[in-house]
Amino acid sequence: MPPSTTKSLRIAVLADSDTRWKWGALTADRIAPGPSMEAGPRGGAQVGLALDGFLLRGRATPTARQLEEVGVRADSLREVTALEFLRAMAQTSYDIVVLALVGGGVQAMLHGLARVWDGLEKRPVVVTGYVGVVYEKLADGLLLRHGADLVLANSRQDAERFRAVYEGVGADASSVTEVALPFLGGAAYEGEHDPYTVVFAVQPSVPDNRRDRVYLLERLVGHARLHPEREVLLKLRSRPGEHTTHIEELPYQKLIQRLDPPANFRLVYGNMGEVLDRTDLLVTISSTAALESLHRRVPTAVLTDLGVREVLGNHHFVGSGCLASWDQLDAGHRPVPDEEWVARQGVVPDGSYPHAFDAARERIAKLLASPERPPLTPYYTPVTAPGYLPGILARHHLGPDGTPLPGAPAHDKEPGPVRQIVRRAARGAYRHGVQRVAPVIRRMGEL
Repeated sequence: MPPSTTKSLRIAVLADSDTRWKWGALTADRIAPGPSMEAGPRGGAQVGLALDGFLLRGRATPTARQLEEVGVRADSLREVTALEFLRAMAQTSYDIVVLALVGGGVQAMLHGLARVWDGLEKRPVVVTGYVGVVYEKLADGLLLRHGADLVLANSRQDAERFRAVYEGVGADASSVTEVALPFLGGAAYEGEHDPYTVVFAVQPSVPDNRRDRVYLLERLVGHARLHPEREVLLKLRSRPGEHTTHIEELPYQKLIQRLDPPANFRLVYGNMGEVLDRTDLLVTISSTAALESLHRRVPTAVLTDLGVREVLGNHHFVGSGCLASWDQLDAGHRPVPDEEWVARQGVVPDGSYPHAFDAARERIAKLLASPERPPLTPYYTPVTAPGYLPGILARHHLGPDGTPLPGAPAHDKEPGPVRQIVRRAARGAYRHGVQRVAPVIRRMGEL
């Protein structure tokens, strides 16, 4: 497979959920060598950039509605299995490949790509990273991403932590590259709207139980009743039956039905940036939406009602100045962020954001200009992790050497119509089981 010889830069993005597709596609735009990018979804700002999207088929494969809501365009977009993606990478020449996946998926693709590109002098540059705040499984997730040419860190703090982990296990840390979250942007907050608008940005995975979720909804509805002059919005990530990066067994839109909210309370979907355009106070447990909000200088509150705990992720905001309870917010409190803390988180409301990706672009430009590139060399190998790596690879039907396992689904041909129908039916059955059947079984077990 010869390297790309046209002037157009070709980038492939492999993602496994709607949020990771958004991160991967916008990251591709921002890291492509060229002029600094302004914030916003892809709209042709990078002249000569061809972006092909691949959605890894699984439990969180985004629906057409979710993809439309993300608002990121690609020149082509299709669903694939891991083996189908590897076949595409063997057949088509790309300059850059962005892996926007969970850690295990990244590790499997690194080994698979090392196999399909074996012998190439000028293989594509491989980039990976995290879609948001890294508050759990730091070492595990990082080591599963090791081996990519660039491992993007969304902040100065993350870059320091990433390098410390790699150096601590004796792995090459030169791939760690500081950038910022690629979806920051929008107009800065200039003052209160009419009506004053409070937005609670939910998360699919935290809190993970009915009691805490109902509590948060009751406090949100209570805030709406206490302040009838305000508009109170519940910002949802997905509709029932859809999945995002995390599984949601207890959708808020179902729990709210029993609470009889007032007229100034509404459910909203859509792009977070558009919602922030009319927000006067953003409230969340620990969502990345808080960083989007802080970037635009919108007053932001990270709730402490359920404690400041690692399992919730709000411990990441210790020192931010944003921690607050519903009692305080009901009384009119508006948190004031700590500027030093904000600066360390990759949130750059000072106007320097378009240059946050300069270092990544420069590194990629040098790699693209080099006459050859060394093979991909992940930290995990059959020698360093013989009891861990084979299981990671097997989930994607790969053997320890990155080759397809015997009996793996056909990877040398496109899926036929029948197989596509079966896949859609299986995914629908899985989602139904997670959101309908599993909660019932769990409640029966508590009797």
